[in-house]
Amino acid sequence: MLGIDVVSIDRIKRMHEKFGIKAYEKFLNPDEIVLVRRVETAAGFWAAKEAASKAIGTGIGASCGFHDIKISKTAKGAPKLKYKKKVRQKFNIKETHVSITHDSGFAIAIVKNVIK
Repeated sequence: MLGIDVVSIDRIKRMHEKFGIKAYEKFLNPDEIVLVRRVETAAGFWAAKEAASKAIGTGIGASCGFHDIKISKTAKGAPKLKYKKKVRQKFNIKETHVSITHDSGFAIAIVKNVIK
């Protein structure tokens, strides 16, 4: 299954300016927040989590929330995405691939799930 999302970097920037760290805590866990050095990264993570929820066919909601998805980085700095065990089991996810990019004020992410 495939999911894609695009988000305005300025939207995430305004949210962070208004609410501070609480804005990031809404959709990121502490380990993810440590990875955010620029607003573009935060926007990319938002887009990735939205894309991941769309890749399972639900969107962000009761079946899969922002904190049911974890983003980390490989040794080379590439993004990695993992669902919590309950989500992987419920949707029979074997493996997940993610790509994140940003340019001209937008962050875009695409997520592909391989189903068992």
